[in-house]
Amino acid sequence: MTERQLRIAIVGAGAGGLCAGKRLLDEGYDDFVILERADDVGGTWRRNTYPGCECDVPSALYSFTWAFKPDWSKPYGRQPEILAYLRDIAEQFGLRPHCRFGDGVVSACWDEASAAWTLTQESGATVEAHVVVSAIGMFNALSWPDIEGFDTFRGAMWHSAAWNWDHDLAGKRIAVIGSAASAVQLVPEIVKTAGQVHLFQRTANWVLPKVDDEFTEEQIDAFRTDPAPLLTFRAETEQHMNAGMTFAIPSQLVEREAVGLAAIEVVEDPVVRAKLRPQHPFGAKRPLFSNLYYPAFNRPNLELVTNAIARITCSGVVTADGVEREVDVIVIATGFATTKYLSAIEVTGRDGRRIVDAWNDGPLAYLGIMTSGFPNLFMLYGPNTNNGSILTMIEAQVDHVLLHLRRLRDEGVRWVDVRPEAMTAYNIEVQEAIARVRVWQADCHGYYRAPSGRIVTQWPFSMLEYQERAATLDPDAFQVGGCTPGDGS
Repeated sequence: MTERQLRIAIVGAGAGGLCAGKRLLDEGYDDFVILERADDVGGTWRRNTYPGCECDVPSALYSFTWAFKPDWSKPYGRQPEILAYLRDIAEQFGLRPHCRFGDGVVSACWDEASAAWTLTQESGATVEAHVVVSAIGMFNALSWPDIEGFDTFRGAMWHSAAWNWDHDLAGKRIAVIGSAASAVQLVPEIVKTAGQVHLFQRTANWVLPKVDDEFTEEQIDAFRTDPAPLLTFRAETEQHMNAGMTFAIPSQLVEREAVGLAAIEVVEDPVVRAKLRPQHPFGAKRPLFSNLYYPAFNRPNLELVTNAIARITCSGVVTADGVEREVDVIVIATGFATTKYLSAIEVTGRDGRRIVDAWNDGPLAYLGIMTSGFPNLFMLYGPNTNNGSILTMIEAQVDHVLLHLRRLRDEGVRWVDVRPEAMTAYNIEVQEAIARVRVWQADCHGYYRAPSGRIVTQWPFSMLEYQERAATLDPDAFQVGGCTPGDGS
């Protein structure tokens, strides 16, 4: 039997796509292309450029094991230096020649006869590949609130994930709709120069302080010279994160809530303090971290608005109590439609089945990587893999994909697909574990759940547990086929 030379297409040039490309080269695969709709690498970190944007995972843990970065400017990396890190990876490991920018993938269709995928791009161009690795992740499609009157507003309006840096906010009246991760970071920055900022909050979130003083040049030089102490800190951080990411230690939850409530005490106005106090348990929604958010409410030009928004007018925002706040700019800080995953593009698998139909109850995948009925299609940062440091999770996922690629290459099979019963059993186990994470059962708005109510984003175990599962390939969980003697296509 002649070995089939695998052609591989990676969709997305963010952290996942770059990790996949680098590891493919390590394994001797060079017939691959990285298809990216934007004009450069970086993914989420290229797209999100809003003021104050930074990572909420400690910098020591936010680099790949094969490209450890010792010289972050501070304990939590800022967006510009994270983007620079990803660009450096693309250059250092020879990935740019494999990238095609400015032409996003809009559909993918499996052909059983050729055991290959056809990807169609925005331009109408097509790419054929035996294997597709989706690296579009969770943070792909923007989430917009359903508010009457969006199209009537005559001022400037943009989403926080599509920041308009050409518009000067100095002295402007600004409405920020949303009070979660992006708002917590951008509001303390824009309020410094704005004339007035109105922050419209639906739900008060837990915002904890963090140790984040900038490193001195002497410290950074020392890290570069001898990264051993930083690597030790990385290991300790990972161990601590593994222990706490399932929110199973009651004393730890009590301690974190106490720290969060103490942080709110810096707010001088007792009415505002009360409105900022979360009503759900810590961990029910994404925990946030900032040293600047609560102090910003002591500025006279920042107003916290908790009345529901009724509509947007040509000149401002009207709340349910009938009050209209006239503004020059509206910033939509409501994040991403996180539960779409790969269904953000049109994907058609075996027998014409679309992935949106396969996921009619919410996204479902084995290890978050493969969905039954879609052969040779692998996902990075897929369903139920969100927790801890995503770079750690992505590395484990890429290693698992490589196990399948070795099988396709070494056994001469043309396709691999996860068995429906294996995928079902795996997801029953995951959902049962999710049901045991008490804080995730709180009745509050958040991005974890699909419209069906099923939590489809969160991983309910530790990163170590995921790494161990992804490091093995259970042959009984998969079906393979298409062996064709003499096929050298």
